[in-house]
Amino acid sequence: MTAQVLVRCEGVARTFGNGPGAVVAVHGASCEIFARQLVAVTGPSGSGKSTLLHLFAGLDEPTAGRVSWPGIGTREQLRPGPVAVVFQGPSLMAPVVVLETVARPLVLGGAPQDEADAVARGALAPLGLEGLSTKLPEELSGGQAQRVAVARALAGRPRLILADEPTGQLDHVNGAVVVDALLDAARHLDAALVITTHDVLVADRLPQCWRMTDGGLDTRDTRRCSA
Repeated sequence: MTAQVLVRCEGVARTFGNGPGAVVAVHGASCEIFARQLVAVTGPSGSGKSTLLHLFAGLDEPTAGRVSWPGIGTREQLRPGPVAVVFQGPSLMAPVVVLETVARPLVLGGAPQDEADAVARGALAPLGLEGLSTKLPEELSGGQAQRVAVARALAGRPRLILADEPTGQLDHVNGAVVVDALLDAARHLDAALVITTHDVLVADRLPQCWRMTDGGLDTRDTRRCSA
């Protein structure tokens, strides 16, 4: 049985600005992301990885081509729930304690507070954060804050997880914890996972590898995704 297509890009481009100073961040990108697919998107800084991920997530719109979500619905139906995004920085809300940070999107999606809190605790535990539920963002280390952001993204049981350089600001130990959590969650939830990274060690942990160069996307998986 053919896997369901969650995201489809058809000749997608994204240009910032106009005239001679315009920056073409992505051009001619065509791809499909299937249910349960695990993909690393590599390439140097400035190659367009983050822009492409934002297009996958519906956080940005293409200036040419088309992005659709056949297995999910319209752009307005992507959140909360079906599509989760983990940004390069933790982007936690202040002054909100860790448990509320993770539970709030669930409450906004209609879950009762006690149910949301229980799910949030369950999302924090695999990341070693259960003892930090009453801490504020300023009381966390960088690695802890990023793991909280991962827990917040995974608590909604998404069908598609998009992680933009999630280990870029972390040391090796915290980075490994974050990647472990993302891979475990994807498999547990039967979700697709796309990680943008310039770290070959991270890319090698995913079974498929795409590469971006100067805004162009190459989906031919050679398994030689050098940074």
